[in-house]
Amino acid sequence: MLLLRPPGVYRPQDDTDLLVEALSGLTLRSGDRVLDVGTGTGALAVAAVRSGATDVTAVDVSLRALAATWLNARLHRLPVRVRRADVTERPPHGRFDLVLANPPYVPCPGKGRVSRRWDAGPDGRAVIDPLCVAVPRLLSERGSLLLVQSSLSDVDRTLAALAEAGLETSIVLRRPVPFGPVLRKRARYLEQRGLIPAGQREEELVVIRADRTDRTDP
Repeated sequence: MLLLRPPGVYRPQDDTDLLVEALSGLTLRSGDRVLDVGTGTGALAVAAVRSGATDVTAVDVSLRALAATWLNARLHRLPVRVRRADVTERPPHGRFDLVLANPPYVPCPGKGRVSRRWDAGPDGRAVIDPLCVAVPRLLSERGSLLLVQSSLSDVDRTLAALAEAGLETSIVLRRPVPFGPVLRKRARYLEQRGLIPAGQREEELVVIRADRTDRTDP
């Protein structure tokens, strides 16, 4: 699928593909409200419309990403609403039946240049942790979250955080992938942090599903 990607906007990669695969396993009804958090090029928002959703909102803090999403939605003649928002601080109005999230999750040193497209603090959780707190406020009574992250950023901790927030969690897809250019350059740092054993040059991508339950607070 052709997607326009201006400089500085995250390029759809293996994690995007894995989340699209997980999305394809769901049954979306025409009235379902879908939220794509940190939309980037809008790849997931576009995939949601193609899967049957008719009410899709894509949010990002980057104006460049929102412009790319707007252009890509129109390129494919698909109805996607774009909004500038940080859902951990000012969530969009209303609740959503499905929230899609491919947040930054790459561990990075506390010094040097940081790219908000993928870098997420020393343990890779600078975005995931506040997102886990915010998710219950985003979901409708029957809403679900699909979130993709790397094994390098502690999948068990994400599962525990979502469960603590009152959501039923499961892992729906896993896929090992070799390190890309960013992680290859950062391998020594990951070894020093104890995030990988010496010589490991592969990560596992994981899609987590979290569902609202009757005990979830409104």
